[in-house]
Amino acid sequence: MKIVMVGSGYVGLVSGACFADFGHDVVCVDKQESKIEALNRGEIPIFEPGLSELVRSNAAAGRLSFTTDLAGPVAQADAVFIAVGTPSRRGDGFADLTYVYAAAREIAQSLDGYTVIVTKSTVPVGTGDEVERIVRELRPDAAFSVASNPEFLREGAAIEDFKRPDRIVIGAEDERAREVMADIYRPLYLNSAPILNTSRRTAELTKYAANAFLATKITFINEMADLCEQVGANVQDVARGMGLDNRIGGKFLHAGPGYGGSCFPKDTLALIKTAQDHGTPARIVETVAAVNEQRKRAMGRKVVAACGGSVRGKTIAVLGLTFKPNTDDMRDAPSLAIVTALLDGGARIRAFDPEGMQQAKAALPGEVVYCTDAYDCVTEADAAVIVTEWNIFRALDLDRVKQLMKSAVLVDLRNVYRAEQVRAKGFQYTDVGRGILPPAEAEAGAA
Repeated sequence: MKIVMVGSGYVGLVSGACFADFGHDVVCVDKQESKIEALNRGEIPIFEPGLSELVRSNAAAGRLSFTTDLAGPVAQADAVFIAVGTPSRRGDGFADLTYVYAAAREIAQSLDGYTVIVTKSTVPVGTGDEVERIVRELRPDAAFSVASNPEFLREGAAIEDFKRPDRIVIGAEDERAREVMADIYRPLYLNSAPILNTSRRTAELTKYAANAFLATKITFINEMADLCEQVGANVQDVARGMGLDNRIGGKFLHAGPGYGGSCFPKDTLALIKTAQDHGTPARIVETVAAVNEQRKRAMGRKVVAACGGSVRGKTIAVLGLTFKPNTDDMRDAPSLAIVTALLDGGARIRAFDPEGMQQAKAALPGEVVYCTDAYDCVTEADAAVIVTEWNIFRALDLDRVKQLMKSAVLVDLRNVYRAEQVRAKGFQYTDVGRGILPPAEAEAGAA
């Protein structure tokens, strides 16, 4: 089938490359000429494992191409996916749909023959209705349907998620659109990927509901981690005990510095705004968003406490900047709030991230010194902080680290290491939610 992907950012590029790998003829369109020129040279603007190889192989096979011209490809398309940005709007946090509606207007001008217009971007309930109204107003003669097909891609595992999804959600109001979407996803039938056909509005809400629930799981286990520290319990064991219950499951129960990235912060705020606008406030989600923001800054204070109550004049080594491993995405990363809090406290910051430093330079204050590797980062540091659990931080030579540091203080915000192992090396070690009560207090509790 002939597919057009409007927007060649993270979602559009991954989706377009995967559709091409299924055997479809895919054209990715973007207004940024520099981005299209780079893609045509085989240069990928984002870091995602396996994406460079997928793009290059399908481009070489003639199934995947890139252009700034929307009109020509749309006229030939069976389906046009809108995969443009929907950032949080300043002031109220609602999703900014400017790019979505602009894309709809441009698509309308070029429709020729029956076409399914699909919102792949994460959009609030009712966006598909407005897209349909816009296109119908501009082209009352056109034969088209509007469908919703939300993405559920995890950065760092997006290709695997696309090709082996837990589910495919298709929101459409007519059978012809559902048939076209079924043909597009037919290659996944061998993987027995379940397709959930719903109304368009239901599909739109499903994406927000799923992300808000996952954000809630993260925030819940983080609050349990705080409680564990106070009562002398181990949050990792608590999480395992919870996760073994099939009704709960073990995913997204890893205590840490809070969630970040392009989806959870933006989508929870958009859902909160939608619920408020419809007179049904989502109180749980409101609390989740507020607690998560507070937690990021609190992790900065945790580092300060580990340094004896002050970081003024001290050098702090920050290991990991991106919001999660295997991505270069700095959007709403916990490191932003943590580094800012440390700078506000008078600290000097040295930082290292395998993929995110270029993006971090644009997001963090200029006082940060960016290093060549983890060992360079900890050199002469008064404390080291693991903020992102990249694999290269999981097996550091602790003897070498201690020798390089000015003071052997390690704050592990991802619980990468075993406390007894690190302390045996002579480190003052602080983790998250693995509380150890002083002997006297433990005995009193037992009594």
